[in-house]
Amino acid sequence: MKLNDLMPNEGARRERKRKGQGISAGQGKTAGRGTKGQASRTGEGGHLYRQGGNLPFYRRLPFIRGEGFTPPNQVNFNEINLDQLDGFAAGSEITPTVLAELDLLHNRAWPVALLGRGEVTVALTVRVQRITKSARAKIEAAGGTVEIIA
Repeated sequence: MKLNDLMPNEGARRERKRKGQGISAGQGKTAGRGTKGQASRTGEGGHLYRQGGNLPFYRRLPFIRGEGFTPPNQVNFNEINLDQLDGFAAGSEITPTVLAELDLLHNRAWPVALLGRGEVTVALTVRVQRITKSARAKIEAAGGTVEIIA
């Protein structure tokens, strides 16, 4: 057997229809497109912008997504306020894992941001990813320490 002997199986290939080759050919004259109208013309179907007066698809996309585009590198934070740390004993260490165990986090995968609403009466050791200036000042005024973790 040689390469020139190779043939596809019987019935695996069929010849293409040669359209528009005369009225007796079966696909002649209108070539299966019907008569007149947009669908009978060359390049039928228009393009993405033509939607019969509707707002075109690609201009509708930002509205479908919801209020413009979502930044791909956006970071969400678990926001914890100082008044949520009321029950901790003096000298206790507050980390994201401790807050997660107490079910204070919205999502365990997100970093923690400590905000300054409320007061701190005991000295706490706080280790979080982000903290506001007012929260840091209140913790240090109560005798505690703050450490930013990566």
